[in-house]
Amino acid sequence: MHRTIKYLDLLSYWLIVLIPFSIAVAPAAAHTFIGFLIFLFLLKKILKRERLFIKTPVNLPFIFLTLVALFSFKNSVSYADSIHGIGKIIQNAFLFLICAEEIKDRKHILRIFLSVVCGALLVSVDALWQIATGRDFIRGNELKSAIGLIRATASFPNPNILGIYLTAITPLILGLTLFYYRGKRKIALLFISALACSGVFLTLSRGAGLGLFLGVLFLSLARKNRVITLVLIGILLIYPFIMPRNIKEWARKVNYNPVVFMLNPDRLSMYRNALNMIKHHPLLGVGVNTFCRNYLTYKLPEPPGAETADHIYAHNNFLHMAADIGLLGLGAFIWFLFNLFKQAIHVYRKIKDEYYRIVSLSLTACLIAFLINGLTETSLYYSRVAMIFWYLVGFSLSLSKFINADSP
Repeated sequence: MHRTIKYLDLLSYWLIVLIPFSIAVAPAAAHTFIGFLIFLFLLKKILKRERLFIKTPVNLPFIFLTLVALFSFKNSVSYADSIHGIGKIIQNAFLFLICAEEIKDRKHILRIFLSVVCGALLVSVDALWQIATGRDFIRGNELKSAIGLIRATASFPNPNILGIYLTAITPLILGLTLFYYRGKRKIALLFISALACSGVFLTLSRGAGLGLFLGVLFLSLARKNRVITLVLIGILLIYPFIMPRNIKEWARKVNYNPVVFMLNPDRLSMYRNALNMIKHHPLLGVGVNTFCRNYLTYKLPEPPGAETADHIYAHNNFLHMAADIGLLGLGAFIWFLFNLFKQAIHVYRKIKDEYYRIVSLSLTACLIAFLINGLTETSLYYSRVAMIFWYLVGFSLSLSKFINADSP
């Protein structure tokens, strides 16, 4: 049995390493790896006769969120969809709790970091290739366009989802590049970081750009690095003058209204419709995983130029969640985030080893970037990239075990 457990540990170890990279390649591979990881985890727990999950500061709010989702079945128009939604919630719980428990040493973290770097490098080069040739070289996706400008998707279904993926992982690369590595490694990682940032730019996703900007700004302020902070402020001041002409014309067309410029009129319609759902079902929502099915029912009259489809996501994680599982569910998620960031701050302050400190801080920046982007996207509900959030949550929680670790 000892040898069997050893092999199961080894397989789990490498699956955790490969998941960030697999998301960049294909959803089938990522979902297969996660499913296999959960199976191995359950098998090990049975063989070892251990309790299923370790204790973390976010367990209780997540349990409460799950219970609210179950109670929301009361309003569901499709039990099949709601059962599927509960399945996704359970999968997310397994993913972040497995990562929190199974990421155990410095070498494992380094290999995960390399997987993240390879994923970012692959899709960034793919995006550049797609711009040059018209198709990406992984899945053959064609370019998208908006306001006369081409937008890269790389191996992802659309530019915004590529932006979500890169925005979620690039702060980890940048954090270690800027504040830990030196010499040749720093130069190589600066090049890869630049490629990743260019990948975000090629999506023309405003939410992704804002998320990445604020994630990196958080890093520079936390490390009290004036040079990087000034560079970021400089980029913010200069960009309005160097942005593509089509974007300038779009800004002029909407009378420089910052809300319309960032969101588009159709998103504002989505938000009004989501708020209408919340108004009718404030506590438990319309039923877990049934937002799209209910959208047409609660759709309000929309002005010309702001029309939306009859079945669509809210394009805002928090509004979507509140409509789906009510304000109780959203409250549970905010409680979850509060405990998560509180734990991250605790780890960063208490941990001794500088490498772990920078990893912890960079993961917090990743989560911030993802959540900022989620103000204009339903990133927690896109199965292709939602998993990266829960993976990063588990990764961040795993660092608490290194608080008393000495530098190598």
